[in-house]
Amino acid sequence: MAETALVTGASSGLGEQFARQLAERGYELILVARRKERLDKLAGELPTTAHVIECDLANEADELFGKVSKLGVDVDLLVNNAGFGNHARFLDIEPASDAEMVRVNCEAVVILTHAFLPAMVERGRGGVITVASTAGFQPLPYETTYSASKAFADTFMNALHVELKGTGVKALSVNPGPVPTEWQGIAKIPEASIPPGSISAEECVAQSLKAYDRGKRSVVPGFLIRNMMRLNAPAPAGIKLRVTERMYRPPEG
Repeated sequence: MAETALVTGASSGLGEQFARQLAERGYELILVARRKERLDKLAGELPTTAHVIECDLANEADELFGKVSKLGVDVDLLVNNAGFGNHARFLDIEPASDAEMVRVNCEAVVILTHAFLPAMVERGRGGVITVASTAGFQPLPYETTYSASKAFADTFMNALHVELKGTGVKALSVNPGPVPTEWQGIAKIPEASIPPGSISAEECVAQSLKAYDRGKRSVVPGFLIRNMMRLNAPAPAGIKLRVTERMYRPPEG
């Protein structure tokens, strides 16, 4: 019997790639996002059974478990991929937008993991993959709430990985660097602010799934960005903040 993976934010970018590559591995899919028409199109292209659930995780995360239960399938792999960011001075950002980001990037991850993890532990198999970001490895001026939300996601998954040892259930934190997707446009990030070392969404997901297969706790997909993060780690926090402030500073006007 095929295993089933639930992928949030499956309508584009990394979520779409997780769906495609997991389908190629023989998983049945539960595709979750706000844009149902995109999910329907993707479901029709996958070589497997794919269920579509329209859901706004900013406001409906606690309703998703009930919707999935009506499908009569067990979730063997939860991919917490949905998320968004913004790029501006904190005082220029609408408070409601920042609050919504925290609900999607942090709260929904906790709600869905609480909802689907117990049954995996009971069965003694399964896993959770959460897409965090290298943005969570240090504070980022002008992506203040976003970098904090991704630090939360990475910390949450690292601790969960340790708690799940011996249960047969895996937990992996995926920390991409720059991956060209719709994310940059939504966040309004100038091209000049995007650091080097970008890789494709396809390659990012392929490396992430390879790390999941090996039972890794965390992965930074991409050779260049992974080694940049290693070299950057020992630098004093004050110096890193000054450098990132210049790199990420929005244009005037």
